[in-house]
Amino acid sequence: MRTFVFAIALLLAAGAASQPTSELTGGTGTIYVGAFPSRVLVVDEATEQVVDEITMTLDGPPSDLLLSQDRNRLYMRDRTFEQIEVIDLQTRTTINTLTLSEGATKVRIRDFMVSPDERYVVLLLDAATKEIDRFAIAPRRLVQLNLATHEIIREIPWPDGEERVSVNMLFSPEGDLLYLFGDEILALETESFDVVDRWELSRIEEPGLGRFNFGFRPEPNEEPGFYSGIFRVQDPVQNRRLMGIARINLAEREVDFYTLGPDQPLSSFVVAPGREKAYAILSRIGHYEFWTFDLMGRRVENRQVIEGRPRMGLRPSTNGQLLYVHQAGATIDLYEASTYRHLRTIQLAGDMTNLLVVPN
Repeated sequence: MRTFVFAIALLLAAGAASQPTSELTGGTGTIYVGAFPSRVLVVDEATEQVVDEITMTLDGPPSDLLLSQDRNRLYMRDRTFEQIEVIDLQTRTTINTLTLSEGATKVRIRDFMVSPDERYVVLLLDAATKEIDRFAIAPRRLVQLNLATHEIIREIPWPDGEERVSVNMLFSPEGDLLYLFGDEILALETESFDVVDRWELSRIEEPGLGRFNFGFRPEPNEEPGFYSGIFRVQDPVQNRRLMGIARINLAEREVDFYTLGPDQPLSSFVVAPGREKAYAILSRIGHYEFWTFDLMGRRVENRQVIEGRPRMGLRPSTNGQLLYVHQAGATIDLYEASTYRHLRTIQLAGDMTNLLVVPN
């Protein structure tokens, strides 16, 4: 009898030891999820529950979610790329919508960036007018539009007169400069939008290496005026592609970059809160991995195979303890950032398009 009781006690102790002393949570922020058919779901990060639903006035779910610099408004582009809707996050109501399409002319908003003071937005546009027997396609334009009146303030001339099919944009924290990213970084002052600086980033070279290629995308946890991401470079001697991490100080025109090894199909590079770590996803058909980068030690800290799913997006929680895997479905998978352990899944009532995590 004593042996039996002792065995039961051991089992209970082992079971207790295998349970975490406290359940990991992501923090106290808010998760905004663009979802079908035309809504934004509001998820409380602490409870992981949908606490509200914002009904959009636009057609279909948002294709983009852009947060204002003061984190009080959400700018969304609709699935047709013709309209932008502005949500006040305090009242969770629509306060503005805009479109440039009219009659037989459809104007697509291919990209947009809102000024820090939110007086205007810069839009990359293309237009098509339906005529009797054809569509008349207009050249792509870059324009400055007043957010209050919806009037075009000016058409911004293409630098060197060269039209661009796509352009990545970023304002300086004070809004006095607009940066255009491509093979080079162009700085336009925002009074007349003249080019005041030109920085050929693709020609930054490491001894023995070739041209420097760098993809730009907004990074919410990066310091204002800085930009971090994965770069790729060609080694002409050994005819191989290498990858690494670069951090750009836009004001000082400085790049801190270092190679990490052979190029890998990494995506969804995100900087964690505190900017000491970053994460990315390696995705091949049927094979998925989490990668962790030690930004202070300038190295790959860890990588691990995960079950994954097609079309994964990645966001860190506001406290940096969790990783949110989203897109391609109606679920958000929660992983422990330090171990890649899958913890649980948030089930949503409908498929999603994108996700934004906002600290409170």
